[in-house]
Order: sequence, then C-alpha cells, then structure tokens
Amino acid sequence: MAQLFGRQMTRAELLRYVGDVSQIAGVRRFVLREGREEGVEAAEFATGTGFRFTVLVGRGLDISSADYRGMPLAWRSPTGDTHAAYYEPEGLAWLRSFFGGLVATCGLSSAGAPSTDQGREFGLHGRIGNTPAYAVWADGEWRGDEYHFWIQGKMRESIVFGENLVLTRRIEARLGESRLWIYDRVENQAHEPYPLMILYHINGGYPAVADGGRLLSATVSVRPRDAEAAEGKEEYAKFHAPTPGYKEKVYYHEIAADANGFVTTALVNDDLGFGFYVKYKKAQLPYFTEWKMMGEGTYVVGMEPGNCLVEGRAKERERGTLQYIQPGEVREFDLELGVLDSADAIRSLEEELRALCG
Repeated sequence: MAQLFGRQMTRAELLRYVGDVSQIAGVRRFVLREGREEGVEAAEFATGTGFRFTVLVGRGLDISSADYRGMPLAWRSPTGDTHAAYYEPEGLAWLRSFFGGLVATCGLSSAGAPSTDQGREFGLHGRIGNTPAYAVWADGEWRGDEYHFWIQGKMRESIVFGENLVLTRRIEARLGESRLWIYDRVENQAHEPYPLMILYHINGGYPAVADGGRLLSATVSVRPRDAEAAEGKEEYAKFHAPTPGYKEKVYYHEIAADANGFVTTALVNDDLGFGFYVKYKKAQLPYFTEWKMMGEGTYVVGMEPGNCLVEGRAKERERGTLQYIQPGEVREFDLELGVLDSADAIRSLEEELRALCG
C-alpha cells in the first residue's frame, strides 16, 4: 500500500478519491522549447510525496533536476539541459553541455579525464550522456496495491571498425515513495572484446550541500587524487560556505559494503534534516570518487560510483585496471537514490554506516 498524506491507502481506496492516478503520481513526457535546450525530449516523474525529478530522454536518460517539497537535491550548471547536437567531444569541452543534475552518466568507452589510449583520443567523460535514447517506453501499472511507473530506452555507442555497445536503461519509481531506481544493462554487440568504463556522476547541490553539511559513508580509507586534494584531506567529508577561487578536490574512497554487498553514501544538511543517498552493488561498481567543489556558483559535491577512477582510459590501462566486456556479454548496474527527509532518517543511516566500519 502507498503511504500518502499521512495514511496508508490501498488501490481501491485511492481510486475512490481521484479520476486517475496521474492526479497524484506518474510520468509525463514533454519536449523543451528554449535556446540550446530546444528539442530535448524529457519526462517528469512525480511520486505523490513531493518528490519530483526530470529524465532527459534526449540526453542518455540521465536525470537533470530533482527536488523534494521544493528543496532541490542536485546542483544545476549554467549550461542548462543542452541538446545533444551541441556536444563537443574534444578535450574538456564536455563541460559546455554538462548540466550537472542528479545523475550524469559517464562512459561507455571512456570516462574520466581526457587521454590518448593506443593512438585514439578520448575527451572528458565520454559520449553516452550526450546520446539520445531510442525505443523509449514510459508507462505505469498497478501491482496489487502498489503503483509502479517507469521510463525505459536504449542508447548505442558505436563506431565502424570499433565498439558497438548498447545501454538499456530503465528508471522506475513508486507511488508514495521518495526514491527511484536505475537499472542499466550494457551489452557488447560487437564481435571483439572492448573496454567498458562507466561512472555515475551524482551531483549534490544546495541545500542538500550547505555550510556545515556532510558526506556520510562507511569509508575505510580515503586517498586524495593530487596535491590540491591532499591539502585539507582530513575535511573531505565536511562542507563549508562557497569560497572565491576554490579549486576542486577529488578523493578516492575505499568503502565497506553491507552484508548484502551494497554500498550506501549520502549528502546531508543536518540543520534542515534533509539530504539524499545513493545505494549500489560494490561488485558492479567497485570504485567511489568524491568530487568536492566549494566554489561560488559551482557549489557541488559529486558522489561517483564507477567501475573505474577518473583519470582516463590510458591511466586505467597503465594501472592494469581497465575492464573489458566480451562479445555478447552483458553487464548490469543497479542503483537506488532516495530522499532523507528528517533528522531521524539521517541518524538511522549514519548509525548503520558507522557499524559497518566498526
């Protein structure tokens, strides 16, 4: 049963009060019509709890804006939800269409910093997040007294004489719940093995990220990426007010999983009793990168689970950690993201994470 407006409601009870479940929750598709966003297909989800988020069908089925009862979860950049036609793959130009958002997917052939690998140039964070979806299906259905709704589609990353990788993504939510699920399935449809790099760039923003805010995680050890991050390393989990001239700090975490193999991390604002978490399977995404950027305007903390770090494909090959996907092989990646809507919810999660690291 759904928990709605302070009471538990069965399907039959709810439908006595509304003409259609869309009065309370569901998914609706639309097209953006302004500037560089012109023509971007999108879909808005509402769950009936005050949790809303927008999926960009025209941008890899990534999630741009998200809020809970008017409070944003994610940082949004000044680029807006730029149409994929404006994508520039060279060097750092990916940043020209980086909308921030709740989830920006990086990959599939390369993720992280620009690099040259075996004579081939790869730009920042890869192409998949600028690839429009096809075979798109948005719908919902009752399963007993639970109402589930979703959007699903495919993105193909391919080149003649090279990789042919197909990502099938399904994003699902439920009536009366302030969380969502991402189910990703990557298939190598080529006849040779190819590198597979995937990283989920989850971008927390104000007020989930604020002065006095924190990163919650069962971190066993943390390693700064460079000298910039090494300065102030002991404050990796603490956030402060926007700072002029701030330079990004990146940290690599070793995080303990729970008994079922799941890792959970969260960004929380204790003053508001508000935040959000991401939960994923460590066997699927063994690495976790924290992107801490406390600048003015660019005020964001990234939680970034992945099957790689963020130094680029050439570095992964050099370290011997570059993953391959075999012909016909399928890899699955599952994530859950949800709202923490009270001090009690934050405290409960923090106690669980502390127990994992002893």
